[in-house]
Amino acid sequence: MDKPLIEITDLYKVFGRDPKSVMPRVKAGESKDAVLASTGHTVGLKAINLSINKGEIFVIMGLSGSGKSTMIRHFNRLIDPTEGKILVEGVDVMALSAKELEQFRRHKMSMVFQRFGLLPHRTVIDNIAYGLEIQHIDKITRLEKAQQWLETVGLKGYERQYPAQLSGGQQQRVGLARALCTDAEILLMDEAFSALDPLIRSEMQDQLIELQDKLQKTIIFITHDLDEALRLGDRIAILKDGELVQQGRPDEILLHPADDYVEAFVKDVNRARALTVENVMQPPAARITATTITDALEQMKRCKQDYAYHVTDEGYQGVLTKEALLDAQGQQSTICEKVYEAVPAISPDSAIETVLTETMSSDYSLPVVDDEGNLQGALERSAVADIFSDYSESDAEIKTDSSALLKAEKETPREAASAPSITSTQHDSSETVTNHKAS
Repeated sequence: MDKPLIEITDLYKVFGRDPKSVMPRVKAGESKDAVLASTGHTVGLKAINLSINKGEIFVIMGLSGSGKSTMIRHFNRLIDPTEGKILVEGVDVMALSAKELEQFRRHKMSMVFQRFGLLPHRTVIDNIAYGLEIQHIDKITRLEKAQQWLETVGLKGYERQYPAQLSGGQQQRVGLARALCTDAEILLMDEAFSALDPLIRSEMQDQLIELQDKLQKTIIFITHDLDEALRLGDRIAILKDGELVQQGRPDEILLHPADDYVEAFVKDVNRARALTVENVMQPPAARITATTITDALEQMKRCKQDYAYHVTDEGYQGVLTKEALLDAQGQQSTICEKVYEAVPAISPDSAIETVLTETMSSDYSLPVVDDEGNLQGALERSAVADIFSDYSESDAEIKTDSSALLKAEKETPREAASAPSITSTQHDSSETVTNHKAS
């Protein structure tokens, strides 16, 4: 396994006249409020240990005063810790000289601020090129590069505008382009989208995801919004009063909150929208690899259920049932398209919300197939139903609807059930993978 790009070990930050003097109290477990009341010192961070991998979006979230903005300013030493170690690619950031720290900030990390941080007297193109200017890159080169990033974030034609002439969303695009223009490996984003209107904020999230797919930067993203954290984060760390209360993948935090504080965050989240098929799918219960009806029936005898997923060297082909194979026996020797059941294959990246109808109305666990046609798993109705257990009252309607679908399907004879067509679904083609058929 690759070594983490960033490692934080036993990080403490205490604000006040003599932070070292109150460290014994902090380490003894006194609360943040108690330390403040008795000493006048504020505990910003307490015993933080985490690692961040190269190329991931790592989200740090929490309520106001939780320490998340204090945390991000430690990565580039805008704030020095009271105690602790910060390693970036094995380099101890605390050991850097003033000159080394200056180069580190210019070349290793870029920052995108909540309030944009643009220079009002400079044009858009000059704002984007500013990081290269302080790196002493020649004017022609930096403007060419700035132009490329300006076009990447969708602002072609705005080169000579000034920040005051732009909308909030456009200003933040300039800030993002400026941060990316320096080619810094690590991008720090402190509440970067929180000042934007909801629609523009969603658009900026989309653009960040799109850019990350291409650039694979290491992004540390600060937010107080769990929906934003779940949408953007490969992993999430949740802070409370300067302490790290939970970290993990979005689905881990959503389905297994560590304590009441985290549970309060996640209780109102629409799980069906936030979780993907990959989060809850199971390994496929049975595969059939035969090419003939006779061999397929032999393999079917070893299955616990009366259906299985047909997989060949070309990838996933379709769902085979014992009944269909028996009906085809004597009429044909090889497996062909008409033997398959009409069961939609779904993408592992699809939100549960988009495949809910197919899952609940199908007699079979839905095959999960990637873009290359490989069978990755199966989505079971029971797994989808479990998502809604312990759900908040605000989501009771979804739970009721899914339970009703399950009940209706149990009461409907199999031969009368109408499963959705493999190639015709109610959802956009990007959400559902069309079955590959054996020729």
